[in-house]
Amino acid sequence: MDCSRCGERPSYYTRRYSGEALCAECFKETTVEKVTRTISKHGMLRRGDRVGVAVSGGKDSLSLLKILHEINGGPRPRWDLVALTVDEGVEGYRDEAIDHARAVCDELGVPMVLVSYSGLFGFSLDQALDWKDGREMSSCSICGVFRRRAIDEAAAKAKVDVVATAHNLDDHVQTFMMNLLHGDVERLEWAEHSPSDEFPIRRVKPLTEVYEEEVALYAYLSKIPFQSTSCPYMHEGLRSEVRDYLNELEANHPGIKNVLLNSSSEVTSKLSSARQAARGTRDRATVPCERCGKPSSKGVCGVCRVTEIVRQHSKYTGR
Repeated sequence: MDCSRCGERPSYYTRRYSGEALCAECFKETTVEKVTRTISKHGMLRRGDRVGVAVSGGKDSLSLLKILHEINGGPRPRWDLVALTVDEGVEGYRDEAIDHARAVCDELGVPMVLVSYSGLFGFSLDQALDWKDGREMSSCSICGVFRRRAIDEAAAKAKVDVVATAHNLDDHVQTFMMNLLHGDVERLEWAEHSPSDEFPIRRVKPLTEVYEEEVALYAYLSKIPFQSTSCPYMHEGLRSEVRDYLNELEANHPGIKNVLLNSSSEVTSKLSSARQAARGTRDRATVPCERCGKPSSKGVCGVCRVTEIVRQHSKYTGR
């Protein structure tokens, strides 16, 4: 079958949810076009922004960096790009990813700012998860709290206007479903992909309308290096089960993830409007954390709360 877009080259990949049969080149072009439309539709990035791209060194974040670099090309670049990389401290895993991130940044001529859990919090993720007995939170939940703060610190260090993260469509609908399953209605509004006031520096998700498998294919066709090992903590918790369930649904009902994405956007938009009307024109209330002074929606911020849990259960008793 010839490519349904150019009609000149044999098809390489079929988007079952849309019926498009695309050659490799047209697949890459349409992926970049989709990201461009997402950025424009939601007003994610503005001309002249200094954009911090959260680059872990995995396929998603390196694909995002490469796509934004391509969109930004030409005689008059739209943005100033800088990579923000976090070393969580996972032995046998993070060093390779950081090497990949550094290599791609060097290739594209994008500067990289690197911060670490050890430097920011006084312990690595491995040390934080070296439990003495049981755990009250999953590894991913603990890491997520620290990673969000670490990216904020890297963003402040790089003096960026906005942070772009590589959350794809699958990540978005998984998070939406998990919030529903946990009964965490308060967080449904925070899951939307438009700029949010949850973070000190606004965050955007340009890949939020791209399937995870399509990001992986884009990375492969663009010769982006794949990491040889996976995070040893990635299969803990509810997310893995939700991921498998949604993949099975998509295989049997092509396009259902797109339906979920649109449904989640409708729900979060209405919830956001209702909350805004209830509180008038006031922004989400934040107060300084009682312990570290960082902005928090409660008296003690998430990082300080999780740090206390870590120190209660971990063998590591650093600062």
